[in-house]
Amino acid sequence: MKFTVSSSDLLKALTTVSKAIPAKNPTSPILEDFLFVLKDGTLTITASDTELTLRTSIEVENVEEEGSMTVGAKLMVELLKEMADQPIGISTVGDSTFECSWLGGLSQLSYRPAEDYPDIKSEIGDNAISVTFPAAELAAGITNTVYATGDDEIRPVMNGIFFDIDIDSATLVASDAHKLICYTASGVKADEKSSFILHKKPASIVKSLLGGDPDADVEITFDNKNVTLKFENTVVICRLVVGKYPNYRSVFPKNNTNTLKIDRVKLLNAVRRVAVCANRATNQIKFDMKPGEIELSAQDISFSSSAYEKIKCDYEGEEVTIGFKSPFVIEILSNLSCEEVTMKFQDSKVAALILPSDEEADKICGIIMPVLVA
Repeated sequence: MKFTVSSSDLLKALTTVSKAIPAKNPTSPILEDFLFVLKDGTLTITASDTELTLRTSIEVENVEEEGSMTVGAKLMVELLKEMADQPIGISTVGDSTFECSWLGGLSQLSYRPAEDYPDIKSEIGDNAISVTFPAAELAAGITNTVYATGDDEIRPVMNGIFFDIDIDSATLVASDAHKLICYTASGVKADEKSSFILHKKPASIVKSLLGGDPDADVEITFDNKNVTLKFENTVVICRLVVGKYPNYRSVFPKNNTNTLKIDRVKLLNAVRRVAVCANRATNQIKFDMKPGEIELSAQDISFSSSAYEKIKCDYEGEEVTIGFKSPFVIEILSNLSCEEVTMKFQDSKVAALILPSDEEADKICGIIMPVLVA
């Protein structure tokens, strides 16, 4: 293997796929390497922990010899980070050593045979379904839902984002059983209705990689076990969460007629202040609502602490007192981007609806479960 490549282009490619390198205790030491495959003037770089695989490709110059090898991820990235943008030469000089040369300098690093790298199963079954997703919509959908995923060993389906796909749209759903968030993505192209569950780890990685051209599309292909996402020069391959996702539509309350409209940041900051004095075990905060006003209150009898705050608001309906876990309220309000938020209530035992008050109300909505008011 012998070729020339831009140091900045190579570093960017390595940084992209490095998110799949195991942080610790890989099942095999070679998983701490990048797999380099040079063919037809293109260098394909792969990283994997066997559950998640990232692959990208870059064009190279002055190819004198094609080939493949695996190189240590940590050393290669650290070397390139310390280098100004310039052409660098990479060439194997033996059975286990390669040289990386630059203007006035050279390093020798070890490599391992590409044949020792695990065989990455990227094939999707014959029953595969393909969906085209606008990259911007996919990124927004993950951003607005991933924080609501669970961390439940007993119910692994709750640890991912549920993609409920229709012909021209898709609803991304996440829930930890205390809160549930839905994001409706438009511009989706699919031949049939389908669904899959993407674990929150690869979902977060996909979100971090999506950028660049806002008009780009992501080609998603999946079967009942695996999914492949292709965008720009990057391919993400990962296993899906296997199982049946709960019927999320059935949990949305239908008779929440008491409506609160309030500045999102004002409510968020008030909840944060009052929650300081909430019981440390329950984190309970109480909402007392009546026309024109909401009062937030919390107390911790064990530490003789309490707090309340009254806020002027637009509230229509019966007087309602309802309790919530303050971290869940803070999470939802922090992840919405609207100026004003709408909350709809029925009583102290029924989940509250929460959604933006602007045009985003058709895209984002959620529910938060109440807790027993002490």
